Amino acid sequence: MYDIVVLGGGPGGYVAAIRGAQLGARVALIEAGEVGGTCLNKGCIPTKAMIASIDKLEAVKEAGEYGIEVDGYKINFHKLQERKSQVVAQLVKGIHFLIKKNKIDYFKGYGYFLNENEIQVRSDDGEQTIAGKNIIIATGSEPLLFDAFNYDGVNIITSDEALELTEIPESLLIVGGGVIGCEFATIYAALGTQVTIVEALPHVLPMVDKDIAMRLQTFLKKKGITIKTKTMIKELTASSGSVKAVTDSGELKAKKALISVGRKVASRGFGIENTGVELGSRGEILVNKKMQTNIPNIYAIGDVTNKILLAHVASFQGIVAAENIQGKEVEMDYDVVPNCVFTKPEVASVGLTDDECAKEGIPVKVGKFNFIANGKAVAMGETDGMVKIIAREEDDVILGIHIIGPHAADLISEASIAIHNKLTLKDITEVIHAHPTLSEAVMEAAEQALGMAIHA
Repeated sequence: MYDIVVLGGGPGGYVAAIRGAQLGARVALIEAGEVGGTCLNKGCIPTKAMIASIDKLEAVKEAGEYGIEVDGYKINFHKLQERKSQVVAQLVKGIHFLIKKNKIDYFKGYGYFLNENEIQVRSDDGEQTIAGKNIIIATGSEPLLFDAFNYDGVNIITSDEALELTEIPESLLIVGGGVIGCEFATIYAALGTQVTIVEALPHVLPMVDKDIAMRLQTFLKKKGITIKTKTMIKELTASSGSVKAVTDSGELKAKKALISVGRKVASRGFGIENTGVELGSRGEILVNKKMQTNIPNIYAIGDVTNKILLAHVASFQGIVAAENIQGKEVEMDYDVVPNCVFTKPEVASVGLTDDECAKEGIPVKVGKFNFIANGKAVAMGETDGMVKIIAREEDDVILGIHIIGPHAADLISEASIAIHNKLTLKDITEVIHAHPTLSEAVMEAAEQALGMAIHA
């Protein structure tokens, strides 16, 4: 019998398995698809590989402004997709190496609970039953679909198919202006696709600080992307190689439609009903701060818990679960979770927004600093965007930092450390930031909140 059996090898599952093994547990990992889960195989990594190609494309397009004359170029979409697959394969191979290095027994197949301690692994080679003193469920999530969208995987697609297209679509209708929708809009618009985003709410990225989201919306429109907000898709239909969308304000047509209205937890189909584990109203597995379910020896992590559907949250949950199983007393804390969107420019945020502070009745100070006044950004030719910092008025403790601009996803780590450690505006301004760097914009936003910005 294993000390820990992990069901699901995504960014939560394989990390939990490794941490358990590091702490001395005998560990088994079960995965039906490929290790790395949605993030590595169908999400975070392949989209970033495609965006890396877009960065090179835009560098070529703009090379003349930098004194580099380029006579011509063409997009080899097959090569672009091939490179994306190579990136994924390299990282998958790396995870297999880590699994082997940590002496984790890997079972490729579908896991099905027989009871609270036994899981049957079903594969092409047959069936086998493995037992564990403790089980960690990490089965993830899948794209959310509605019957009215008539998904067919060819003309009406999800992000899974959008990553595997063999030709650049002439036009693309994106249903939903969240993270997935905005990232794919960035990718395909740069490749020459006529992109339209339809979002039911007043602006794209509704989960992001409004100032930041509205700036991104402006930048996306400047790139030729059509954005229709406050618009609801009633029905999608495909015929003769094109898609028609019926909205509450008329009809839209495109060659393909990408459904990106969110994801749903994957908590069915693997015998969870045989364990007594309690589910919530949306099918999510209910857990405490130790990631433990109502069945003491069964834990759940990642998207299936429906807490915050981000890979880095799943990984952290996996560490918490494994450490608790191995006798450590640790709990999850969701107060400081950075969120990144890899559009052009990038968006990143951590902590509270203006609206959230207002709802909680917290008086705040707000500082903003535009990248157009940052030396490194000007030298790079990437001046779109700003840093926005929110601090509690009474004591200047930083509550939220929101960034849109070059390398926002890298800059947000300083913000996360600041909020986690309850630093003040002065704590940021008293640290010498190297010049010329993009991180100076964070310092100057803090200075601006104090009425002391030099370059504002």
